[in-house]
Amino acid sequence: MKRRLVFGSVIVLLALNLAIGAGIFFTSAHETSQKDSENRNVEIFDQVLKQVRTEYVDDTNLTYQSLVASALKGMVNSLDPHSEFMDADDYQQLQDDTEGQFGGLGVVVEMKDGYVTVIAPMDDSPGFRAGVLPGDRIVKIDGTEIGPMPLGDVVKRLRGKPDTQVTITVQRPASGEEKSFTLTRAIIRMDMVKDINGKKDFPLGPDKIGYVRIVEFGDGTGDELEAALQKLKTQGMKALVLDLRWNPGGLLDEAVDVGQKFLPRGQLIVSTEGRDPHENSIRRAEGDGDELDNAPIVILVNVGTASAAEIVTGCLHDLHRAVVLGQRTFGKGVVQSIYPLENGWALKLTTAKYYTPSHRVIESQGISPDIYAPITDEEEAALLIKRSPGGLESLSQTNRLHVEKIQDTQLERADDMLKSILLYGNMAQPGNVAKQ
Repeated sequence: MKRRLVFGSVIVLLALNLAIGAGIFFTSAHETSQKDSENRNVEIFDQVLKQVRTEYVDDTNLTYQSLVASALKGMVNSLDPHSEFMDADDYQQLQDDTEGQFGGLGVVVEMKDGYVTVIAPMDDSPGFRAGVLPGDRIVKIDGTEIGPMPLGDVVKRLRGKPDTQVTITVQRPASGEEKSFTLTRAIIRMDMVKDINGKKDFPLGPDKIGYVRIVEFGDGTGDELEAALQKLKTQGMKALVLDLRWNPGGLLDEAVDVGQKFLPRGQLIVSTEGRDPHENSIRRAEGDGDELDNAPIVILVNVGTASAAEIVTGCLHDLHRAVVLGQRTFGKGVVQSIYPLENGWALKLTTAKYYTPSHRVIESQGISPDIYAPITDEEEAALLIKRSPGGLESLSQTNRLHVEKIQDTQLERADDMLKSILLYGNMAQPGNVAKQ
């Protein structure tokens, strides 16, 4: 009897615990559901929006459109470094960049030491012809000091419709001198593929080693590379240096087009995987096969090698089609989908990640080179000056001689490696081995 009473008490207690636990679980789940309710949170957003719009002390630029745009920027920027809400100007700039042409001055700028600094004027551009030099700091636009203006806003003011004018004032750090240029904007066309001299001649040296630098993966990069390879092949190229240093990436389709030029048809180049199964994809080579007939390739990379450039590097590295030399790449391996919105706005959202043929993730990891070959800050600065149109001409005679003496040690190592591979391959041919 006592035993039955004990068992009965235990069953009652278990049932009570289950009931209480279930009640807590459902209450907690209900509260979580309420907190994440779309309608409830949209109402809170609408409430704050109206409160700011009507009661904030300063009513300058407090339109609903500007407030919503700012809110969307903040929301999307909090996701990851690559997702972005774009207003009409930002969206147009993105389209211009990927199409490889835009209305502007033809000067590449970045923020350096708190100044908007000219990295390089492009060949035969308004900035180049006027005498804007690498290292010039842009301090005024149309007579107005730009101060701490964000770089993106400066770029917007420099770009514009072709045949319109803009006056920029630059400061030269070496002398402190300020100089103003009134420039007429023009259509700026960017060469995506260049030779060792920054041109499109693609000369071949006595060792039959070709050199191609891909600046960016924009519209037409694959076609430009095709033309470069044809020029080199007609000269008898036996090996290739593919320079992807400081290449920020670009379009996936162009990366696939570049990669498939060195691979057999049907070979996996890259795959994508996302939260939405529709984002999962596999891209394979669809060309006519390896255009270089398995001739040796060395790819040069550094921390400025990113995105589409990492896809090409990772693919050819995984498949042992190329030796990678330099430094670990940037590590940007995500798919950005573009969603056009009203008002000319657009949303650039990370929707998937890229994977190399061996299923290595690129994002945050980068591609480690087969041969680690760092360069010094001095070597890097000299190389960038040499690459910049008018870079050497902007230096004093003494500094120019100093920069000209500094060698590209990474390129030299790539050349030496390819010479060794070619020499060994020639020695291994039948009839070339000495009899014992």
